[in-house]
Amino acid sequence: MANRESVAVLLTVVVGILSVVTGVVSLSYQPYVTPLAEYVPATVRTAVSLTGAFTGFAMLLSAWGLQRRLRLAWYTSLALLPITALQGVAQSNVLSVPLVLLSLAAIPNVVANRSRFSRHLTLNQGQWAAVGALGSALLYGTVGSYALRDGYENIQTPIDAFYYTVITISTVGYGDAVPTTQLSRTFAVSFIIVGTAAFAFSLATLITPAIEARLSKALGRMTRLQLEALEDHVVVLGYSDTTEPILTELQKKTDFVVLTDSADTASRLRERGYMVVNADPSDETALEQARVGRARAVVAATNDDAEDALAILTASHMNPDARIVVSAADEDNLRKLRRAGADTVISPVTVVGDLLVESALTGVDTGKVVDEMMEEEFPDEDKEGEEDGEVESKDEEEGVDGDEEDAADDVKEETKDDEAGDDTDEDKDTGTDTGAGDDAKAGEEDSRKDESDEA
Repeated sequence: MANRESVAVLLTVVVGILSVVTGVVSLSYQPYVTPLAEYVPATVRTAVSLTGAFTGFAMLLSAWGLQRRLRLAWYTSLALLPITALQGVAQSNVLSVPLVLLSLAAIPNVVANRSRFSRHLTLNQGQWAAVGALGSALLYGTVGSYALRDGYENIQTPIDAFYYTVITISTVGYGDAVPTTQLSRTFAVSFIIVGTAAFAFSLATLITPAIEARLSKALGRMTRLQLEALEDHVVVLGYSDTTEPILTELQKKTDFVVLTDSADTASRLRERGYMVVNADPSDETALEQARVGRARAVVAATNDDAEDALAILTASHMNPDARIVVSAADEDNLRKLRRAGADTVISPVTVVGDLLVESALTGVDTGKVVDEMMEEEFPDEDKEGEEDGEVESKDEEEGVDGDEEDAADDVKEETKDDEAGDDTDEDKDTGTDTGAGDDAKAGEEDSRKDESDEA
């Protein structure tokens, strides 16, 4: 995560925590009341303190979304930050001063980093159904109980009706809102059936997959439910001998999923604890199942450049923001793979050849140099740092400078320089041959002139 992006997330987290703490403290007592207190009624301060705590929890949820670079979280954060500032002013409390200042400071920072939060929230059909069912149940209970408020005790306002709806579908039931007529009791029975079922369905659909995915990961087992919770991961298209070291390295750094059309390969990888989708890597359905739309990067490193080109073409279309890295089996296909949508194309044969020649001619241990560069660029203990490197290398147009470049980019540029150097050498050789011909012609003319003088 880039530094500016990290600052935006950090400010949002701090504002959320301060909003919760300030709201809770202001509910219990009012220390060091500011001069604005005489203009703000006590009931307003109490209400703002209560809503301030709720807004703080919403800010923390938005910060969680910002960390995953969700555009929806950017919108909610931008909407909540002015609210937290106004709540801090209305609380008329010295404790709310830092809340107001940080809220105002966070607004321009979040606005300036809009382009960095570009991921869209994607839900499957079951999750959309759960959201719709829960929203419909809340609307049904609130509108129905308010319309029948004469048949209820202690339901006089829409807030009372919403309160009754929430405590009913959550099965809390304090017993302070009780139906007293036959019509209201009939409605209450229908709402209990509909509301409780909708709440249970929503809870199971929206939360259970994430919990099971975490548990299965902790136990070392990969399940299909884990695919539903995948986000900000790496998708590996295909499998070959070249892919094996990639999987070993990815296992140390981030979550990933492998797509392979070989059932035997998929079985062996699952036995090793890898998450695998047994399908054609170029198939859109398989890529959707691998959550390529939420992936941070796509890697293709098989021995078939044609299959890799088709797979990355489909992946780049489904997620234009993902960084696509490809290993070219044939050096002649470098440009073709780039045109297919790859951001980085590396030829392992060329890279190894350049490193071996460099080590042989200079005596430098190029393998050790590459290892050191990788450790500095992607330390294992700093998982966020490796995400920074990917984001910064992809956002070159933003002028992001770095003291060290990625080792693969260094080798790629070195390969290009070597090719350019070969062309230059050919030009020099041609020039040398031409110069030699001119010298020979001049020598012949001098010889004829000398013979004429002697005659």
